[in-house]
Amino acid sequence: MLKSACVCLTSLFLTHSTTAQKRPLPVIDMHLHAMPVKKGSTPAIICAPFRDIGPHDPAQPYSETYQNVLKSSAWADRQLIAPTNNDSLKMLTLLALDKYNVYAVTSGDMETVRNWEKSSPDRIINALDWGFGLAKNQGLTPDSLEKIFKTGEFKVFGEVAIQYEGYSPSDSAFEPYLAMAEKLDIPVGIHLGPGPPGAPYLNYENYRAKLHSPFGLEEALIRHPKLRIYAMHAGWPMLDEMLTTMYTHPQLYVDVAAICYMIPQKEFYFYLERLVNAGFGKRIMFGSDNMVWPQTIEIGIEAINNAAFLSTAQKRDILFNNAARFLRLTEAEIKAMQ
Repeated sequence: MLKSACVCLTSLFLTHSTTAQKRPLPVIDMHLHAMPVKKGSTPAIICAPFRDIGPHDPAQPYSETYQNVLKSSAWADRQLIAPTNNDSLKMLTLLALDKYNVYAVTSGDMETVRNWEKSSPDRIINALDWGFGLAKNQGLTPDSLEKIFKTGEFKVFGEVAIQYEGYSPSDSAFEPYLAMAEKLDIPVGIHLGPGPPGAPYLNYENYRAKLHSPFGLEEALIRHPKLRIYAMHAGWPMLDEMLTTMYTHPQLYVDVAAICYMIPQKEFYFYLERLVNAGFGKRIMFGSDNMVWPQTIEIGIEAINNAAFLSTAQKRDILFNNAARFLRLTEAEIKAMQ
Protein backbone atom coordinates (compact mmCIF):
# COMPACT_ATOMS: atom_id res chain seq x y z
CA MET A 1 0.00 0.00 0.00
CA LEU A 2 2.78 2.40 0.96
CA LYS A 3 4.69 1.51 -2.20
CA SER A 4 1.60 2.15 -4.29
CA ALA A 5 1.05 5.53 -2.64
CA CYS A 6 4.68 6.50 -3.28
CA VAL A 7 4.36 5.56 -6.93
CA CYS A 8 1.20 7.68 -7.23
CA LEU A 9 2.83 10.66 -5.52
CA THR A 10 5.91 10.35 -7.72
CA SER A 11 3.71 10.23 -10.79
CA LEU A 12 1.77 13.30 -9.69
CA PHE A 13 5.01 15.17 -8.99
CA LEU A 14 6.44 14.32 -12.39
CA THR A 15 3.21 15.34 -14.10
CA HIS A 16 3.15 18.63 -12.21
CA SER A 17 6.83 19.30 -13.01
CA THR A 18 6.30 18.60 -16.70
CA THR A 19 3.28 20.93 -16.79
CA ALA A 20 5.08 23.64 -14.84
CA GLN A 21 8.06 23.53 -17.17
CA LYS A 22 6.00 23.58 -20.36
CA ARG A 23 6.84 26.64 -22.42
CA PRO A 24 4.13 29.28 -22.84
CA LEU A 25 2.71 29.77 -26.29
CA PRO A 26 5.10 31.93 -28.33
CA VAL A 27 4.82 35.70 -28.51
CA ILE A 28 6.35 38.05 -31.07
CA ASP A 29 7.24 41.46 -29.64
CA MET A 30 7.42 43.83 -32.60
CA HIS A 31 8.85 46.71 -30.60
CA LEU A 32 11.71 46.17 -28.17
CA HIS A 33 14.82 48.26 -27.67
CA ALA A 34 18.41 47.32 -26.96
CA MET A 35 19.69 50.51 -25.46
CA PRO A 36 22.28 51.47 -22.90
CA VAL A 37 21.38 52.66 -19.43
CA LYS A 38 22.40 56.25 -19.84
CA LYS A 39 21.56 58.98 -17.39
CA GLY A 40 19.32 61.61 -18.94
CA SER A 41 18.38 59.68 -22.10
CA THR A 42 15.48 57.64 -20.68
CA PRO A 43 13.87 58.11 -17.28
CA ALA A 44 14.92 55.54 -14.69
CA ILE A 45 11.30 55.39 -13.50
CA ILE A 46 8.14 55.13 -15.60
CA CYS A 47 4.47 55.09 -14.64
CA ALA A 48 2.76 51.84 -15.58
CA PRO A 49 0.16 52.98 -16.25
CA PHE A 50 -0.45 56.66 -15.76
CA ARG A 51 -3.58 57.22 -13.69
CA ASP A 52 -3.62 60.96 -14.41
CA ILE A 53 -1.72 63.01 -16.97
CA GLY A 54 -1.39 66.38 -15.30
CA PRO A 55 -1.90 68.82 -13.77
CA HIS A 56 1.13 71.02 -14.25
CA ASP A 57 1.62 74.56 -13.03
CA PRO A 58 3.48 76.41 -15.81
CA ALA A 59 5.11 78.63 -13.21
CA GLN A 60 7.73 75.91 -12.86
CA PRO A 61 9.60 74.01 -15.60
CA TYR A 62 7.62 71.03 -16.85
CA SER A 63 10.72 68.83 -16.72
CA GLU A 64 10.77 69.28 -12.95
CA THR A 65 7.08 68.41 -12.66
CA TYR A 66 7.55 65.30 -14.77
CA GLN A 67 10.55 64.05 -12.85
CA ASN A 68 8.74 64.60 -9.57
CA VAL A 69 5.63 62.68 -10.61
CA LEU A 70 7.69 59.78 -11.94
CA LYS A 71 9.22 59.41 -8.51
CA SER A 72 5.92 59.66 -6.63
CA SER A 73 2.38 58.36 -6.86
CA ALA A 74 1.03 61.74 -7.98
CA TRP A 75 0.04 60.53 -11.46
CA ALA A 76 0.22 56.75 -11.06
CA ASP A 77 -0.25 53.94 -8.57
CA ARG A 78 2.62 51.86 -9.95
CA GLN A 79 6.09 52.80 -11.16
CA LEU A 80 8.69 50.62 -12.85
CA ILE A 81 12.34 51.18 -11.98
CA ALA A 82 15.08 50.55 -14.52
CA PRO A 83 18.17 48.42 -13.81
CA THR A 84 21.21 50.48 -12.96
CA ASN A 85 23.66 49.12 -15.52
CA ASN A 86 23.80 47.69 -19.02
CA ASP A 87 24.58 44.11 -18.02
CA SER A 88 21.60 43.95 -15.66
CA LEU A 89 19.29 45.46 -18.26
CA LYS A 90 20.33 42.95 -20.91
CA MET A 91 20.20 40.00 -18.52
CA LEU A 92 16.75 40.86 -17.12
CA THR A 93 15.33 41.55 -20.57
CA LEU A 94 16.63 38.29 -22.03
CA LEU A 95 15.35 36.39 -18.98
CA ALA A 96 11.89 37.89 -19.54
CA LEU A 97 11.98 36.92 -23.21
CA ASP A 98 12.87 33.37 -22.30
CA LYS A 99 10.33 33.10 -19.46
CA TYR A 100 7.43 34.23 -21.63
CA ASN A 101 8.70 32.60 -24.85
CA VAL A 102 9.04 35.93 -26.63
CA TYR A 103 10.81 36.58 -29.93
CA ALA A 104 11.58 40.29 -30.12
CA VAL A 105 12.14 42.67 -33.01
CA THR A 106 14.92 44.58 -31.26
CA SER A 107 16.16 47.96 -32.40
CA GLY A 108 18.93 50.23 -31.25
CA ASP A 109 22.49 51.14 -32.01
CA MET A 110 23.81 48.46 -34.37
CA GLU A 111 26.61 47.32 -32.08
CA THR A 112 24.30 47.09 -29.07
CA VAL A 113 21.78 45.07 -31.06
CA ARG A 114 24.55 42.78 -32.26
CA ASN A 115 25.71 42.31 -28.69
CA TRP A 116 22.22 41.31 -27.53
CA GLU A 117 21.68 39.04 -30.51
CA LYS A 118 24.98 37.30 -29.81
CA SER A 119 23.80 36.59 -26.25
CA SER A 120 20.40 35.31 -27.39
CA PRO A 121 20.42 34.52 -31.11
CA ASP A 122 17.13 32.61 -30.96
CA ARG A 123 15.22 35.45 -29.28
CA ILE A 124 16.51 38.64 -30.91
CA ILE A 125 15.37 39.72 -34.39
CA ASN A 126 17.71 42.51 -35.40
CA ALA A 127 16.15 45.86 -36.27
CA LEU A 128 17.65 49.27 -36.87
CA ASP A 129 16.72 52.52 -35.12
CA TRP A 130 16.69 55.45 -37.50
CA GLY A 131 16.13 59.19 -37.59
CA PHE A 132 17.53 62.12 -39.52
CA GLY A 133 19.90 62.90 -36.67
CA LEU A 134 21.27 59.36 -36.74
CA ALA A 135 21.58 59.53 -40.51
CA LYS A 136 23.68 62.65 -40.18
CA ASN A 137 25.83 61.45 -37.29
CA GLN A 138 26.35 57.85 -38.40
CA GLY A 139 26.10 58.13 -42.17
CA LEU A 140 22.96 55.97 -42.38
CA THR A 141 22.06 57.05 -45.91
CA PRO A 142 19.78 55.07 -48.26
CA ASP A 143 22.85 53.59 -49.95
CA SER A 144 24.58 52.55 -46.73
CA LEU A 145 21.34 51.12 -45.34
CA GLU A 146 20.79 49.14 -48.53
CA LYS A 147 24.18 47.51 -48.05
CA ILE A 148 23.38 46.71 -44.40
CA PHE A 149 19.98 45.18 -45.15
CA LYS A 150 21.29 43.19 -48.11
CA THR A 151 23.52 41.21 -45.74
CA GLY A 152 20.41 39.83 -44.05
CA GLU A 153 21.75 40.59 -40.59
CA PHE A 154 19.09 43.24 -39.91
CA LYS A 155 15.50 42.28 -40.66
CA VAL A 156 13.42 45.37 -39.85
CA PHE A 157 13.87 49.10 -40.52
CA GLY A 158 12.65 50.75 -37.35
CA GLU A 159 11.97 52.21 -35.02
CA VAL A 160 11.82 55.18 -37.37
CA ALA A 161 11.32 57.99 -34.86
CA ILE A 162 11.16 61.03 -37.12
CA GLN A 163 8.01 62.26 -35.38
CA TYR A 164 10.32 63.45 -32.59
CA GLU A 165 12.20 65.50 -35.17
CA GLY A 166 9.08 67.15 -36.58
CA TYR A 167 8.74 65.06 -39.74
CA SER A 168 5.78 63.21 -41.22
CA PRO A 169 6.41 59.74 -42.74
CA SER A 170 5.23 61.17 -46.07
CA ASP A 171 7.76 64.00 -46.02
CA SER A 172 9.83 64.13 -49.21
CA ALA A 173 13.04 63.97 -47.16
CA PHE A 174 12.11 60.46 -46.02
CA GLU A 175 11.07 59.27 -49.48
CA PRO A 176 14.45 57.73 -50.51
CA TYR A 177 14.44 55.54 -47.39
CA LEU A 178 10.97 54.21 -48.08
CA ALA A 179 11.97 53.49 -51.68
CA MET A 180 14.98 51.55 -50.42
CA ALA A 181 12.85 49.50 -48.02
CA GLU A 182 10.24 48.73 -50.67
CA LYS A 183 12.92 47.70 -53.15
CA LEU A 184 14.46 45.25 -50.65
CA ASP A 185 11.11 44.20 -49.10
CA ILE A 186 12.23 45.30 -45.63
CA PRO A 187 9.43 45.88 -43.07
CA VAL A 188 9.29 49.41 -41.69
CA GLY A 189 8.13 50.32 -38.17
CA ILE A 190 7.26 54.00 -37.81
CA HIS A 191 6.66 55.76 -34.50
CA LEU A 192 3.15 57.16 -34.76
CA GLY A 193 1.65 58.16 -31.46
CA PRO A 194 2.65 59.09 -27.96
CA GLY A 195 6.04 59.97 -26.65
CA PRO A 196 6.30 60.96 -23.01
CA PRO A 197 3.49 63.30 -21.96
CA GLY A 198 4.62 66.87 -22.56
CA ALA A 199 7.32 65.77 -25.04
CA PRO A 200 8.08 69.26 -26.50
CA TYR A 201 9.03 70.41 -23.00
CA LEU A 202 11.33 67.41 -22.39
CA ASN A 203 14.09 68.16 -24.92
CA TYR A 204 11.98 67.08 -27.91
CA GLU A 205 11.36 70.60 -29.12
CA ASN A 206 10.28 69.53 -32.63
CA TYR A 207 7.70 67.00 -31.42
CA ARG A 208 4.16 67.99 -32.42
CA ALA A 209 0.79 66.46 -31.51
CA LYS A 210 -0.45 66.81 -35.10
CA LEU A 211 2.17 64.28 -36.17
CA HIS A 212 0.30 61.59 -34.21
CA SER A 213 -2.16 61.50 -37.07
CA PRO A 214 -2.14 58.31 -39.19
CA PHE A 215 -3.14 60.52 -42.11
CA GLY A 216 0.56 61.40 -42.26
CA LEU A 217 1.21 57.89 -43.55
CA GLU A 218 -1.18 58.11 -46.45
CA GLU A 219 0.95 59.53 -49.24
CA ALA A 220 3.83 57.23 -48.31
CA LEU A 221 1.49 54.24 -48.52
CA ILE A 222 0.13 55.36 -51.89
CA ARG A 223 3.61 55.87 -53.33
CA HIS A 224 4.84 52.51 -52.04
CA PRO A 225 1.98 49.99 -52.26
CA LYS A 226 4.29 46.97 -51.89
CA LEU A 227 5.89 48.27 -48.71
CA ARG A 228 5.23 46.54 -45.38
CA ILE A 229 4.60 49.30 -42.81
CA TYR A 230 3.36 49.12 -39.27
CA ALA A 231 2.33 52.12 -37.22
CA MET A 232 3.89 51.82 -33.80
CA HIS A 233 1.66 52.67 -30.84
CA ALA A 234 -1.33 52.26 -33.18
CA GLY A 235 -1.46 56.02 -33.63
CA TRP A 236 -2.99 56.54 -30.18
CA PRO A 237 -5.04 58.57 -29.43
CA MET A 238 -6.10 59.30 -33.03
CA LEU A 239 -8.61 56.47 -33.16
CA ASP A 240 -10.94 57.60 -35.94
CA GLU A 241 -7.97 58.56 -38.13
CA MET A 242 -6.36 55.17 -37.44
CA LEU A 243 -9.54 53.29 -38.35
CA THR A 244 -9.94 55.34 -41.51
CA THR A 245 -6.33 54.84 -42.59
CA MET A 246 -6.40 51.08 -41.97
CA TYR A 247 -9.71 50.81 -43.85
CA THR A 248 -8.28 52.73 -46.80
CA HIS A 249 -4.90 50.99 -46.87
CA PRO A 250 -5.29 47.24 -46.23
CA GLN A 251 -1.52 46.65 -46.16
CA LEU A 252 -1.10 48.75 -43.00
CA TYR A 253 -0.56 47.00 -39.65
CA VAL A 254 -0.20 48.48 -36.15
CA ASP A 255 1.48 47.53 -32.89
CA VAL A 256 0.19 48.30 -29.40
CA ALA A 257 3.60 49.08 -27.91
CA ALA A 258 3.68 51.39 -24.88
CA ILE A 259 -0.08 51.95 -24.89
CA CYS A 260 -0.50 48.39 -23.57
CA TYR A 261 1.09 49.44 -20.28
CA MET A 262 1.55 53.23 -20.19
CA ILE A 263 -1.92 54.72 -20.68
CA PRO A 264 -4.80 53.92 -18.29
CA GLN A 265 -5.91 50.35 -19.00
CA LYS A 266 -9.56 51.32 -19.47
CA GLU A 267 -8.48 53.66 -22.26
CA PHE A 268 -6.21 51.01 -23.82
CA TYR A 269 -9.02 48.48 -23.82
CA PHE A 270 -11.43 51.01 -25.33
CA TYR A 271 -8.95 51.77 -28.11
CA LEU A 272 -8.06 48.12 -28.77
CA GLU A 273 -11.68 46.97 -28.73
CA ARG A 274 -12.66 49.59 -31.29
CA LEU A 275 -9.86 48.44 -33.59
CA VAL A 276 -10.97 44.83 -33.24
CA ASN A 277 -14.69 45.63 -33.56
CA ALA A 278 -13.95 47.54 -36.75
CA GLY A 279 -12.55 44.36 -38.29
CA PHE A 280 -8.81 44.93 -37.94
CA GLY A 281 -8.01 42.12 -35.48
CA LYS A 282 -5.80 40.41 -38.08
CA ARG A 283 -3.58 43.47 -38.42
CA ILE A 284 -2.83 44.29 -34.78
CA MET A 285 0.51 43.13 -33.38
CA PHE A 286 1.90 43.00 -29.88
CA GLY A 287 4.75 45.26 -28.86
CA SER A 288 6.12 46.12 -25.45
CA ASP A 289 8.26 49.16 -26.27
CA ASN A 290 10.56 47.96 -23.51
CA MET A 291 13.35 50.47 -23.28
CA VAL A 292 14.90 50.07 -19.84
CA TRP A 293 12.02 48.50 -17.92
CA PRO A 294 11.95 44.73 -18.59
CA GLN A 295 8.74 44.32 -16.57
CA THR A 296 6.81 45.96 -19.42
CA ILE A 297 7.08 42.71 -21.42
CA GLU A 298 5.07 40.77 -18.84
CA ILE A 299 2.63 43.62 -18.22
CA GLY A 300 1.93 44.02 -21.94
CA ILE A 301 1.35 40.32 -22.53
CA GLU A 302 -0.97 40.12 -19.52
CA ALA A 303 -2.95 43.12 -20.81
CA ILE A 304 -3.74 41.18 -23.98
CA ASN A 305 -4.42 37.87 -22.25
CA ASN A 306 -6.70 39.53 -19.67
CA ALA A 307 -8.80 41.44 -22.21
CA ALA A 308 -12.25 39.92 -21.69
CA PHE A 309 -13.55 41.21 -25.04
CA LEU A 310 -10.94 39.21 -27.00
CA SER A 311 -11.48 35.58 -27.95
CA THR A 312 -8.68 33.08 -27.51
CA ALA A 313 -8.10 33.17 -31.26
CA GLN A 314 -7.93 36.97 -31.30
CA LYS A 315 -5.39 36.97 -28.47
CA ARG A 316 -3.20 34.51 -30.37
CA ASP A 317 -3.48 36.66 -33.49
CA ILE A 318 -2.32 39.77 -31.64
CA LEU A 319 0.41 38.03 -29.67
CA PHE A 320 1.83 35.92 -32.49
CA ASN A 321 -0.03 35.06 -35.69
CA ASN A 322 -0.34 38.54 -37.17
CA ALA A 323 3.34 39.32 -36.67
CA ALA A 324 4.37 35.92 -38.09
CA ARG A 325 2.37 36.73 -41.22
CA PHE A 326 3.66 40.31 -41.43
CA LEU A 327 7.28 39.18 -41.07
CA ARG A 328 6.68 36.36 -43.57
CA LEU A 329 8.05 33.71 -41.25
CA THR A 330 8.31 30.27 -42.80
CA GLU A 331 6.50 27.22 -41.45
CA ALA A 332 9.84 25.90 -40.19
CA GLU A 333 10.58 29.17 -38.37
CA ILE A 334 7.13 29.20 -36.77
CA LYS A 335 7.45 25.56 -35.74
CA ALA A 336 10.81 26.27 -34.06
CA MET A 337 9.16 28.97 -31.94
CA GLN A 338 6.43 26.74 -30.49
